Amino acid sequence: AIPLQDNPPFNSFDSEMHVPAFGNQDAVIADIGDLPLPQGFQSIGLRASYYKLDHESYLLAGKAAELLDWHKSTRYCGCCGHPLSFHTPISKLCPNCHREIWPKLSPAVIVLIRRADEVLLVQSRSFKKDYYGLVAGFVETGESLEEAVHREVREETGLEIDGLRYFGSQPWPYPRGLMIGFTADYVSGNLHIQFSELNKGGWYKRETLPAIPEKLSIARMLIDAWIEGRV
Repeated sequence: AIPLQDNPPFNSFDSEMHVPAFGNQDAVIADIGDLPLPQGFQSIGLRASYYKLDHESYLLAGKAAELLDWHKSTRYCGCCGHPLSFHTPISKLCPNCHREIWPKLSPAVIVLIRRADEVLLVQSRSFKKDYYGLVAGFVETGESLEEAVHREVREETGLEIDGLRYFGSQPWPYPRGLMIGFTADYVSGNLHIQFSELNKGGWYKRETLPAIPEKLSIARMLIDAWIEGRV
């Protein structure tokens, strides 16, 4: 919950999920658990909040969700098992072995691949709806972002690409990710779908696009930029 007004809807939190501070914002974030909502309030998921909040508030909600997830998963020191306590608003310190713990992000790359007037779209097995997105995957240990893009494209599609160009990045609080977007051009290879990761995929023209991701995702931002001829 993120109180953004002078009189917050909750006076206190009977929960260990309280985070003591939140940047320079006058706010408190907490997991309210089973606390009943005050009259006139309703709960919504983080994704749904994208369509109800202004962009800055949605980003604030996402950061809150990431910090709460980190707080829940770092109650004890991973080295000695001692309970952790907050050291700064976004770090914890083990009072026993003095190890400091910061929130960890999972970086992932995503790439829009062009071939003449077509774009490669794929459907991940993790998608809960029948839409198509872009080739994406987590960056592995010892790997650069560029190497991760080429590896993911080869593994999931069997294709070779070049002309890799940075597009932009996006915090992805589901639960603690960072998406880094690229564009690239098809070079060679026949499409061979990695069915352990994808359901299907294919090349599409602007006038024959299937259902595509929601506007909150960098995948949609990349596809929209391609549709509009900006990339």
